[in-house]
Amino acid sequence: MAPRPRPTIRQRRFGAELRRLRENAGLSAPVAAERLGADRTMISNIEAGRFGISEERLRRLASIYECGDARLIDALASMTGGRTKGWWDEYRGKIPPDFLDVAELEHHAAALTTLQTAHIPGLFQTEDHARALFRLFVPALPRLEIELRIAHRLARHGVLTRTPAIPYVGMIHEAALRMRVGGRPVAKAQLNRLLEESVRPNVRLLVIPLTVEGFPMAGDTMMYASAANPYLDTAEVDSPIGAVFFDSPTQLANFRHRLDAVERVALTPERSRDLILDIAGSL
Repeated sequence: MAPRPRPTIRQRRFGAELRRLRENAGLSAPVAAERLGADRTMISNIEAGRFGISEERLRRLASIYECGDARLIDALASMTGGRTKGWWDEYRGKIPPDFLDVAELEHHAAALTTLQTAHIPGLFQTEDHARALFRLFVPALPRLEIELRIAHRLARHGVLTRTPAIPYVGMIHEAALRMRVGGRPVAKAQLNRLLEESVRPNVRLLVIPLTVEGFPMAGDTMMYASAANPYLDTAEVDSPIGAVFFDSPTQLANFRHRLDAVERVALTPERSRDLILDIAGSL
């Protein structure tokens, strides 16, 4: 089996969880490999995300590590089968790899929560809005890369329309709604798109009004991808150098606490729709 040239965030997370189980069991990688009946380097390669592993071997390792958390083992088992490719893989090597990591996390998530203070959520951006955003980059992006990024962004919307569709909570600051990215017609069409998406049964759009005096993570753009087992959740925060991913139990608990605090100051879905309608009507 050839090693993966660049493991994805999800593949690295899978390996990291196996490493934690092994370390909790007090076993070295060579000893674990010996008990598995595998080459001594296999465990290290799996834990680095360079190699995949079958569900059968995953469960054998869990037994070797004496892990009694059946829910965690089942959740890890659902992450096996690393040779399967997703739709986002066709963009590999063409757009930044963290774009693909985000799409993969969304695809496998049990639920999604996002916080946007300056942008419309990527899952709901129109083609014209996305194009206007990518044209603002400095230095300017090549035309082909802009079109590839737009196609990738539009394809991500499928997680909300597939069957079964995942639950999604999107919290958006009012400032992002009032920013006229691409000009009035583009901005109005984008707000109308938000209104259309807000009535989906699996979607809750919550607006943080300008009148709120402050809230945790003000100024941040983030995504919280909930897994079937909360222990395997992942948080992603945008930064000037790209996406930054968090997965330690303490970090995840802090992010959940912050998002809960933001939701408490946001408008209800009904009042949020009214505000979006009002802003759209003013354009």
